[in-house]
Amino acid sequence: MLGERIGEDIGKITSQRVLPSEGGAPRIETSFQAAGAIYGVKATDLGTYVACVRPDGSLYGEGQGLLMGQAGETATWKGGGVGTMKKDGAISYRGAVYYQSASPAWQKLNSIAGVFEFEIDPQGNTKGQLWEWK
Repeated sequence: MLGERIGEDIGKITSQRVLPSEGGAPRIETSFQAAGAIYGVKATDLGTYVACVRPDGSLYGEGQGLLMGQAGETATWKGGGVGTMKKDGAISYRGAVYYQSASPAWQKLNSIAGVFEFEIDPQGNTKGQLWEWK
């Protein structure tokens, strides 16, 4: 069951590069930077993920990143999800993410699974939303 929404951010793709294919599947590495909040703490989210195009045209991606709060909080994350490419070039992902943090404001992240929506518009702008999976 999905719990409350615990975070959201807005950002921009900062770089992309094509990686060698594996098993014939095209792969792209994408990095982004976003600003928002998680559990009410304002934060910057830096992340990189690798997505491959599957035979049916859908995407599968895995990534990792770093959250940095305004008062020195830090958390790392790893996650994965599936995506679809829209006709206009936008991409929409859905998946799960797992965190690790020693910062008191974010220690609760250590014991949750997060479920996310991550949208990328044709200009490379991103919007992420995060819910606690109970």
